[in-house]
Amino acid sequence: MDYELIGIIVFAVLLSLFLVSKRKKLAIDKIAFPLLYFIMYRTKFGLKSMDKFANRFRKPLNFVFYAGVFIGFLGMIFLAYSIITELIKLFITPTTAPGVALVLPIKAKGIFYVPFFYWIISIFILAIVHEFSHGVAARLHNIKLKSSGFAFLCVLIPIIPAAFVEPNEKKIKKLSAMKQLSIYAAGPLANILLAFAILGIFLLLLVPVTNNFVQATGSEIVGITENSPAAKAGILAGETVISADNQSTLYLENFSKILESKNPNDTLIITTDNNIYTVILGSDAKNSSKPYIGLLAEQKSEIKHKVLPFFLPEIIVWLIGLLYWLYLLNLGIGVFNLIPIGPIDGGRMLLTVLKEKFEEKRAMKIFSTISLFFIALLLISFMFGFF
Repeated sequence: MDYELIGIIVFAVLLSLFLVSKRKKLAIDKIAFPLLYFIMYRTKFGLKSMDKFANRFRKPLNFVFYAGVFIGFLGMIFLAYSIITELIKLFITPTTAPGVALVLPIKAKGIFYVPFFYWIISIFILAIVHEFSHGVAARLHNIKLKSSGFAFLCVLIPIIPAAFVEPNEKKIKKLSAMKQLSIYAAGPLANILLAFAILGIFLLLLVPVTNNFVQATGSEIVGITENSPAAKAGILAGETVISADNQSTLYLENFSKILESKNPNDTLIITTDNNIYTVILGSDAKNSSKPYIGLLAEQKSEIKHKVLPFFLPEIIVWLIGLLYWLYLLNLGIGVFNLIPIGPIDGGRMLLTVLKEKFEEKRAMKIFSTISLFFIALLLISFMFGFF
């Protein structure tokens, strides 16, 4: 039974029923209607909690959010550099995986796949943390919050759930530039901090615990790059690498070390659970002195049922998977929100700085140019993912 597919169908049905029942209270932001648009459902949910949180921790939060401005611009520079360099690599080496993709619970070319239940839980937590932080930052500067609510990004039909907080934008614009920046940076900062908090919990607590009831069984191949040395050798996704050059690869770390010890054009004998392959290694596109094999592997493990009773190990492993995706999506989407485009947090931060440095008309012209430039880069990168 495909529980993921059932989950998607149930979610789609419940979402449709919700939208139909609340149709009179819905607002539509027509970006490129009916192809691309947002459906918004306004509420007062969480507004009192934001106010209380801001009042209770005013001093430490002010410090954190002001520091977040510095972190936000560093993230913006890093993201801009990464997008440009990754796109250059795509033109030089077409087999390179695009650095930008839609994050969806769908297995398809050009899509960054996340299992449905992990996806839906992570997206809701991510969105709530992000918007709650924006709301708290606004209240720190006594900006009234008009509403909060849920939104759905629609590409013809509702696809990705989201959340939002609506502060009084006119009053925000009357604040100093630094205060405005602290409000815009608060959302991405919260996601990034949550990601590292989850990583700390995972490394300090969960890894030592799970080592007691989980045993490594090999390095599972989850992806093969077209026309790569691995593909030419006939290796298939889904196989598990047991050894390489007669050395055990039960642990993924061992497999990585064996690969790192090789040179371009070396021969590597890979033994999987299905076959034995002879691979002639290529050269890494980023560093020609390093070997390239063209496969993506993950640690494969199995649970020792004798250690913990009944289904408890499976529950713990599922929760570990949830923490992994919460970490990855909070970090990835948190950083992505810093891209200097239109209404996204990074774009609002950049525009605020430009308005401080230039008169408004010139600031808008510079901002529009930068925004369109990065929109074009993203679209090109997306297109590479589908070819």
